[in-house]
Amino acid sequence: MQKIKHISVIRLSAMGDVAMIVPMLTILAKTYPDLKITMVSRPFFKPFFEGIENVQFLEADVKVRHKRFGLLKLANEIHHLGVDAVADLHGVIRSKIITEYLKLKGLKTASIDKGRREKKALVSSENKKFVQLKSTHQRYAEVFAKLGFPINLKQPVFLMKKRLTPKLNAMLGVEMKKAVGIAPFAAHQSKMYPLDMMAKVVAQLDASDKYQVFLFGGGNKEGEILKKMAAPFGNVINVAGKFSFEEELVLISNLDVMVSMDSGNGHLAAMYGVPVLTIWGVTHPFAGFTPFNQPMENQLVADRQAFPKIPTSVYGNKFPAGYEKAAGSISVEAVVAKIKNLLY
Repeated sequence: MQKIKHISVIRLSAMGDVAMIVPMLTILAKTYPDLKITMVSRPFFKPFFEGIENVQFLEADVKVRHKRFGLLKLANEIHHLGVDAVADLHGVIRSKIITEYLKLKGLKTASIDKGRREKKALVSSENKKFVQLKSTHQRYAEVFAKLGFPINLKQPVFLMKKRLTPKLNAMLGVEMKKAVGIAPFAAHQSKMYPLDMMAKVVAQLDASDKYQVFLFGGGNKEGEILKKMAAPFGNVINVAGKFSFEEELVLISNLDVMVSMDSGNGHLAAMYGVPVLTIWGVTHPFAGFTPFNQPMENQLVADRQAFPKIPTSVYGNKFPAGYEKAAGSISVEAVVAKIKNLLY
């Protein structure tokens, strides 16, 4: 069989899942320096992969140019790059169409096993099998191994910290304080720490006068909430809407710790090796979505004695009545203590 010199990696969405690929590609590129890698994803995610050796990016416009039958056009664009093999890390209809088409063209292919059966057992309300499942990172690594490129996740490689822009330097000021990022939002409220409790966390951090706190969010609604949360404090800055996405990545790479829900911001920080404190509501680390290289000690989970059905779903979109504020069973003091522990 012809030696594989160039592989295409496909993952079209979502942000957190795409960000989880970055540490895998940094390890892959370092382990196999002669291997050429083409990452295929949405244009918005292109900045994630800048700076990784031997990785180029192919934009997938799945809403217009590559929609429906345009997927075959995308597949041909991949083929014309001289790709030898395809790693489908998405495992959805769109990525399967591309992968099967390229397989017919003679390329070697491998696809992710998402472990749907065991995840269903984990979130079941009856006969729940509450056990640690493979991480998404392990599932990604298995795909590369199928193509003949095993990688060692215990030898992590991270993206380099980005140089601060003049705008960000001006915001940080000359006084050196520990930089704490807080991203309090998630796709579902059931995955969020109650905002009134998060405001108390912010208040305690501000009162110590040892930390510069940055609040991350997206969209006008989240921006207004964060603006009000930051207003009473001198050491708290609302980042939402003030910077481009690329500038936010620069800031994230320079944090000393990131506090995130089970959402994308934690995975963005983990790309740079930043310690991440994840707060979990109705989801749970056992489903395999913990940010890369972040130990179980960095995971604050809801009280399962009070909420025994947790995890109620993999994505946080399904939960019994009364579970929507499960994360509130984690005390403000526990959150603050864990932040300080990660900083010193």
